[in-house]
Amino acid sequence: MNNLNNQVSLQEIALSFLKLGTTAFGGPAAHIAMMERDLVDKKQWLTKEEFLDLLAATNLIPGPNSTELAIHIGHKKAGWTGLIVAGICFILPAFLIVWAIAWFYIKFGSLPAFKAIFTATIPVIIAVIFQAVYSLSKSAVKNITHYTLAALSLAAYLFGVNELLILFAAALLNLLWREKRSFTGLSAFAAVANPTVNQLGLYFAKVGSVLFGSGYVLVAFLQNDLVHKYQWITQQQLIDAIAVGQFTPGPVFTTATFIGYLIAGNIGAITATVGIFLPAFIFVALSAPFIPRLRKSKRISYILDGLNVSSLSLMLGASFLLFSSSEFSYYFIIALIVSLFLLIRYKLNSAWLILAAALIGFLNF
Repeated sequence: MNNLNNQVSLQEIALSFLKLGTTAFGGPAAHIAMMERDLVDKKQWLTKEEFLDLLAATNLIPGPNSTELAIHIGHKKAGWTGLIVAGICFILPAFLIVWAIAWFYIKFGSLPAFKAIFTATIPVIIAVIFQAVYSLSKSAVKNITHYTLAALSLAAYLFGVNELLILFAAALLNLLWREKRSFTGLSAFAAVANPTVNQLGLYFAKVGSVLFGSGYVLVAFLQNDLVHKYQWITQQQLIDAIAVGQFTPGPVFTTATFIGYLIAGNIGAITATVGIFLPAFIFVALSAPFIPRLRKSKRISYILDGLNVSSLSLMLGASFLLFSSSEFSYYFIIALIVSLFLLIRYKLNSAWLILAAALIGFLNF
């Protein structure tokens, strides 16, 4: 059904984002790739240009990028109610899965089967990201300047330059080039080993309010604060929490759900989750009304073009890092090639490929 110029029912929004939240493995880049395939290519809720502009907008505000993109899409297709429904439905499956895993972790003390599943899905996730970048680049990369910015952004990312710095540099360079111009946190908390629920909620709300970039940046914050400064959790618990956020579907920020459960049980899991995601809803609600006006300004349009190109390079860079850190095997190579072929040639729904890989990983555990 073509919905490019029409609103979408709340039921359809809820079902679409519940499905994405249940099957979107692999972190923000993979989530964005799956949204592009499902909502742009298949359901045609947005054009590629509209999707890219919403993606660029998420890079201008702090918080989890893929979650904010879901919230933006919900708002565009069903107004303020759609904003809330899309966000909650994308977060909810991951929250429930991570909550259950946290209970399992406390009870049995290990997560080997889940790690096997994640390892098996990595080549499929890389293929999904590659395919999305290839598809979106047809709309985003329009001239030699864009190709240059894309290459520079990718190189900067692979050399460890901050994501936000890359995005703003690309936006500024594109603006200056097109106009032919030249040019020569969180210390309020005292260290406590047993925080109250309010302290827990406020901490994660502050993280959600100031953390730019993808969920991967979250690791640096948690390492410094929760292990060393406040001593709320141990180093091993942090490593396990990050692993859970990575190998479960949905937003990586549900790492907060796991940590909240470790610190304060069920109420801690709920409080930490609400705390870290609530700012995303607020920031999107405040910024969403301005997005349609941005393309009307020539200068801001140039900035958006730069952000769009750089965003795709960051997605590609994330897949490269995932590729380079993987354990290579015959399965890995075959799964990657077959997945790319099925995605590009037959446009197979990526959710089925990821679920099949997860099943292979579980059966071989």
